Amino acid sequence: MTNVMPPAASTHPADSRPHLASPDENPSFTKGLFLGEIREEMVFPFPALSAEEKENLDAILDAFRSFAKDHIDMRKHDHDGRFPDAMREGFHALGLMGLNIPEAYGGFGASAKVFNRVFGEIGATDPALAVYFGAHQSIGCKGIVLFGTEEQKQQYLPRCASGELVAAFCLTEPGSGSDAQAMKATAVPSADGSEYVLNGTKIWISNAGYAGLFTVFAKVPVDVDGKKKERVTAFIVERSSPGISLGKLEEKMGIKASDTRSVIFENVRVPAANRLGDVGHGFKIALEILNSGRLGLAAGSARGTRAIMNEAIAYAKQREQFGRPIASFEMLRRKIALAAAECYALDAAWMLTAGMVDRGGVDFSLETAACKVYASEMAYRASNEALQMAGGMGYSKEFPFEQSVRDSRIMLIFEGTNEILRALIALMGLQQPGERLKALGKALQDPIHGFGAISSYLAGRAKSTLNKPDFTKVHSALADEAELVASQVHALGRGVEWALRKHGKAIIERQYVQERLANAAIDLFLATATLSRITAEIEQANGDLEAVDAELDCARVFVHMAYRRARRALKALKANQDARLDAIAERAVEAVDLAPPAPTDR
Repeated sequence: MTNVMPPAASTHPADSRPHLASPDENPSFTKGLFLGEIREEMVFPFPALSAEEKENLDAILDAFRSFAKDHIDMRKHDHDGRFPDAMREGFHALGLMGLNIPEAYGGFGASAKVFNRVFGEIGATDPALAVYFGAHQSIGCKGIVLFGTEEQKQQYLPRCASGELVAAFCLTEPGSGSDAQAMKATAVPSADGSEYVLNGTKIWISNAGYAGLFTVFAKVPVDVDGKKKERVTAFIVERSSPGISLGKLEEKMGIKASDTRSVIFENVRVPAANRLGDVGHGFKIALEILNSGRLGLAAGSARGTRAIMNEAIAYAKQREQFGRPIASFEMLRRKIALAAAECYALDAAWMLTAGMVDRGGVDFSLETAACKVYASEMAYRASNEALQMAGGMGYSKEFPFEQSVRDSRIMLIFEGTNEILRALIALMGLQQPGERLKALGKALQDPIHGFGAISSYLAGRAKSTLNKPDFTKVHSALADEAELVASQVHALGRGVEWALRKHGKAIIERQYVQERLANAAIDLFLATATLSRITAEIEQANGDLEAVDAELDCARVFVHMAYRRARRALKALKANQDARLDAIAERAVEAVDLAPPAPTDR
């Protein structure tokens, strides 16, 4: 099979755009929410595909769909627990393995908007294949694209783009998952500095059995002020290197055809030229890779939700009970409508975030985390609802519903568990408000010399208190919805200040608080993305609201849902049962018994 991807333009914006979120340097929309601000210029106008992007995307999707029709059998892949070699070779021949690798290195150089839309199509066709695709490009060789030297890019990226080399990402260890600092793998430099000796075990590595190239993270010993320290560092490691072995193929609940194994490194010699970035920069590199990788999971979850709910809708239209189709019953109609509204909002959110990635100069780290959290939970919820709509037949392997439940479950764990990502969103969002209060505290210790800082703080607080943020770019047809979102952005800013004053540094341990703040921020970001999208669609329809009535219904339903959830989360900062929750959990953990005995067991 030959490459049926359309030819790329000679100068594609993906080749020169900044890739990194650069949280310390660039502005963030979601971080602004924690300050009670609406940074409209970052989310309006809604991003659109250029004519060239649209033409290329259509050609790519047509080629993939044609290939999938004849060569991708999701159920067989699930049953066999692997992909046929011929299918993988055909998939590579499409050119998809280099979709977001720059043209200069043999790839297509797709924008984030195009790449993630294709990711979604693959995910809806076969989630396990999306894992294969994403583990290779989104994280496996992404570090080389972002941080590699010119020599490293020339050496590895063309072979990654062709599929000759399949890449994998090796971060997690038996004793360290999200806590990357606890890793035990080491890379000790040789006396002459020409190479490193790598030892350690990585687990749950997607693509391990297929991979010819690993991005590996390990601790390198360094001298800091005369003391021995260890610093996490990234390396490019070839599978053919002596000393690498693989563990057994993991038997998983879902995505069974994706090859997941442990990778063991025993005295593996890695040339110093294969170090990725500087010594000690591994943690930052891992975070940057994951920041961009999470967006693919969101787009895949959005398309997967649409696909499995379409199966359920088709079934509900033809399945009759009490003399009429079950699709006419309100309890089922509610499931369909809410999933539609959520899908509309999530498509808006991942597309808006992809636009930030393509634009560059934006810190999109919290937006990708928000998209991944919401998308993964939506997809899993939709899979369960679709199975429920199918009733007993949904539980049968003859239908796609039970596999969808199994396959979608991993998304809540992949690339940072949703619990960790909520903590990340909250704690990163709290940094700037915390610094403002810290500066105020120092100024109050010396009020004469700190008058400027005190005045600045009080002026800012008065402005944010009296002048609530508002939207100026939302279409007037959504004025009421815009006001609802703005009111909760204001409430989030006030809630953040209250939480910081109450808990101080201890807020790092207050995960009940973190979760509520993160949930509110996630809902407010998705609601804002929805307002941006519907505004653009109304403008494209020249203000004809009837022409976009389907979009308007979805937007309004979602914004009101998001508003209610955000308001509830923020009110719970002060009125909650956290102490009782702690007491119940502590008793259960101590006794290793969930609850007080049942009346029959006393």
